[in-house]
Amino acid sequence: MALDFTFTEEHDELRATIRAFLAEHSDELAVRAQMATERGYDPEVWTLLAEQLGLAGLIIPEVHGGAGMGYVELLIAMEEMGRALLCAPYLGTAVLATNALVACADAATQKDLLVQIAAGRAIVSLAHAEPNGRWDLAGITLRARAKGDGFELDGTKTWVLDGHVANALLVAARTDDGLGLFRVDARAEGLSRALIPSLDTTRKLATVELAATPAKLVSRGDQTANLERALALTTCALAAEQVGGAQRCLEMATDYAKTRLQFGRPIGSYQAIKHKCADMLVTVEFAKSAAYAACFAAANDAPDLLEAAALAKAYCSEAFFKVAAENIQVHGGMGFTWEHPAHLYFKRSKASDLLFGDAAHHRERLADSIGI
Repeated sequence: MALDFTFTEEHDELRATIRAFLAEHSDELAVRAQMATERGYDPEVWTLLAEQLGLAGLIIPEVHGGAGMGYVELLIAMEEMGRALLCAPYLGTAVLATNALVACADAATQKDLLVQIAAGRAIVSLAHAEPNGRWDLAGITLRARAKGDGFELDGTKTWVLDGHVANALLVAARTDDGLGLFRVDARAEGLSRALIPSLDTTRKLATVELAATPAKLVSRGDQTANLERALALTTCALAAEQVGGAQRCLEMATDYAKTRLQFGRPIGSYQAIKHKCADMLVTVEFAKSAAYAACFAAANDAPDLLEAAALAKAYCSEAFFKVAAENIQVHGGMGFTWEHPAHLYFKRSKASDLLFGDAAHHRERLADSIGI
């Protein structure tokens, strides 16, 4: 399916607005301050994102208080957030949980939670991955147990985005009808949550323990296909974020190569550095093509969305990691220091590579999907 990757003047204005906002509220000092906290984000900045820019509800339908926009607009937002290393529960709440709610949840749950997310009043996390190390839905073994008019859950969910601070959890579990989506209140009996020490402290992940925890089934029938789509859409958004981070690393490297003098001339004039920066540029541009193709496919409800998402995640994961590593090399000894921001992007690149499955995982999914 041929897609037109054209941005309008409104898209350019949206990008400029978000970039200006992040320059003020997510500079390096702000990132370092929030990554050192257990919560991992600034509630005041999150409120501003929701109330002033409407970004928390960017892809939430207008009927539920959102902006009702699509994946082209989300692409722009995620690219800029990745560029700024924004510390916020955006990917987990405004993207992943929102997609799961729109795809799977009943009308009452959507009306309740989507309205709160759009207003910036609730952090909602989807818990689907388990300690078996699998990211695909076939790896879900947790089974809901009927009790009275509701259900109970016993088991462990891991790598839950912002799960330690979420006001509500959406837990994927097996039922007699297939895969179901359950709502668990943050104060529910038998629920315990713990922050996972991770390489990338700019994005918080948690382990969720459920012990006879009461849960409400908020979906009907088997939700495997709907959750698969929700994860694919989120993967598209993550690829866009990776592109933003890679672009910033490229800019950092080229700016330094232009100003750092060695033997009386900029190091960028030497062939080794010149070729390295050129290779970084090519890698970033290819990553943009992959991420843009996936997000435009999502915006146009293309039939090959799952394939486009897998391709984008596979390529953008490796591209971001490569460019972040090369950025450190261009900066030389200074690039290895804690004081320089290069390592923050390097750590984000590796953590993002593993989130929702690494490049090899998504290449395998792509190969299975197209019958190779």
